[in-house]
Amino acid sequence: MFALVDANSFYCSAEQVFRPEWRGRPVIVLSNNDGCIVAANKQAIAMGIKKFQPYFKARELCEKQGIIVCSSNYELYADLSSKMMQVIGRFAPEQHIYSIDESFLAFDQCRASVPCLLEHAQRLRKAIWKETRLPVCVGLGETLTLAKVANHAAKKLPEYQGVCLLDNQLQKQQIFKQLKAGDVWGIGRKTALKLQQMGIYNIAQLAALNPQRLPANFNVGIERTIRELNGEVCQSWDAARADKLQIFSSRSVGKRINDHDSLQQALAKHLAIATAKARLQGSLCGTLMAFASNSPFDKTPRSFKFIHHFKPATNDTTELTKIIGQASKTLFQAGIQYYKIGVGLLNLSSEKNQQLELFNAPSSGNKCMPVLDQINQKYGTDSLFLAAQGIDQKWAMRREFLTPQYTSRWSDIPKICC
Repeated sequence: MFALVDANSFYCSAEQVFRPEWRGRPVIVLSNNDGCIVAANKQAIAMGIKKFQPYFKARELCEKQGIIVCSSNYELYADLSSKMMQVIGRFAPEQHIYSIDESFLAFDQCRASVPCLLEHAQRLRKAIWKETRLPVCVGLGETLTLAKVANHAAKKLPEYQGVCLLDNQLQKQQIFKQLKAGDVWGIGRKTALKLQQMGIYNIAQLAALNPQRLPANFNVGIERTIRELNGEVCQSWDAARADKLQIFSSRSVGKRINDHDSLQQALAKHLAIATAKARLQGSLCGTLMAFASNSPFDKTPRSFKFIHHFKPATNDTTELTKIIGQASKTLFQAGIQYYKIGVGLLNLSSEKNQQLELFNAPSSGNKCMPVLDQINQKYGTDSLFLAAQGIDQKWAMRREFLTPQYTSRWSDIPKICC
């Protein structure tokens, strides 16, 4: 038996944790540079807000309806997610964190010690609310796909009050008939349209299909989904994910860059992000790529790219930053209003099992890098950084509606007056 624990409108709920007066009110969260609406709670959606639409199109509606607008507070979301996952992990011996707001649990090894899974899930939901003030829904099923369906029912069908256990055939059929086939995990928009052309509209009709008689234009994933809907375990999470072969860090800037120093600082900033990720998975960079461009909507779109190969491979931010100085000179052209900046670490290899070369001695490594990572992990991103990133980053991401980082910045920690 599996469980899926999913936070309700996680970004919006995270914004309400330290603002109790916002609970029950419409809230939306914007993307990078306050561009699009990436999250909206049910109150905001009920007022006509559509997810992923540009904010400037919804600005008037937000002002008229009193909808609370927030910029993405990634530092707060990451910290609250970590706390939520720790609480979830206490309720089962096996946990798989699927995303920032979703986590699977497996109860196979502790089924005998949990007499009632429904009550166990209800206690889990209450514990998360008590300790983090984040509302979640819990779905339980015999397979990962059924757990996803149960979670969807717990969110959409009010009679389940946030917890749904799919443990009998009659209940499954009742829920399957109320949910669309497109609501199933792994069924994308194009696949849902194909199913509609076959007369398959709800999950009950999908589960009734014979997986061995599916048309040739369906992939094997649909067959697994159908089998999972009928209680046959076909999917599992990997105990360890494969390391990434490429790591990129890029973003559009809050203010256009038109000078060399700002371009170099922005590249150094993204390089620091990428190399920290490489060290986290124990990888060395064999090829560095840096790129910069103006907006594709400008009158004359321009883009530039720089590539450098390392022998031997390295993940030392200080060593890579020296190359960024060369890259910025190549990428910069006077008169270009740079809008998107980024770096990519390519040809990644294992730090522990690196292939040595006869004429290139292996790097002894910079012992400062582990210390840098530990400090930033403990005290927050960029608590310690290279001066090459700049201090007054005028090009930094625009976040006009940013709320305080209540749990990760000393100056933002809530003060309690007794």
